[in-house]
Amino acid sequence: MLEKTNIEAKLRAERGDLPDPAALAYLLKGVDIEFSSPDADGITPKAPVEPNQFDFDSLDTSRIYHLDHIRKICIDYRLRFLDLKYFKPELPEEAKEEITRIEEDHQTELKGLKIVAPSRLFKLADKDDPLLFVPMGNQYFYLVHKWGDDLHPLRKILVWPFKNIVNLMVLIVLTSFLLTTVVPDGLFSKAGSSTEFWIIFFFIFKSVAAVVIYYGFAMGKNFNPAIWNSKYFNA
Repeated sequence: MLEKTNIEAKLRAERGDLPDPAALAYLLKGVDIEFSSPDADGITPKAPVEPNQFDFDSLDTSRIYHLDHIRKICIDYRLRFLDLKYFKPELPEEAKEEITRIEEDHQTELKGLKIVAPSRLFKLADKDDPLLFVPMGNQYFYLVHKWGDDLHPLRKILVWPFKNIVNLMVLIVLTSFLLTTVVPDGLFSKAGSSTEFWIIFFFIFKSVAAVVIYYGFAMGKNFNPAIWNSKYFNA
């Protein structure tokens, strides 16, 4: 039995220790950038967004994360970081209550709410570890609430091939090699040889690669860095 993945705990581990309060308060003074479809680096500046105004002394600083930390976790676990308006399921009551509590404590109205969740949660009602954030300024975000079940314990491994082209090629090569080893010796000739093995491997490799490429184009799939903040299904 494997323990499920608590994405908030993984996010906290990725962030590490926060700067001291004075330095953190200084870092939060800035203007957020709203991101549209990613460019070659995975991020495309779109337009300045006015950050939410908080009473720093009333903040739970353990809930503060930089965009870089969120982006890394989204890429590692193939999650998306999108505006709340794209999130199809209704927010649970505890999330709504937490929003109200924060607004009352800080005498403000939270703007720019964003969600970290698997892609399907932005289309279908489900429950699988969403995280609700609001921008604070200078690409820092405040975690408002987490709810739902934790992620599958093997999710990071299962989505590893989709992280980049190198990982995908490694998977294709390993799969082709394993399939080649189960081909009976002498199937195509009376005496098996290393030459025959590599010919079969090359044939299987081309077949597996063709299936993967066809599936990728047919389903409009892309690598994790290209979809983490994209609102398009076939990003």
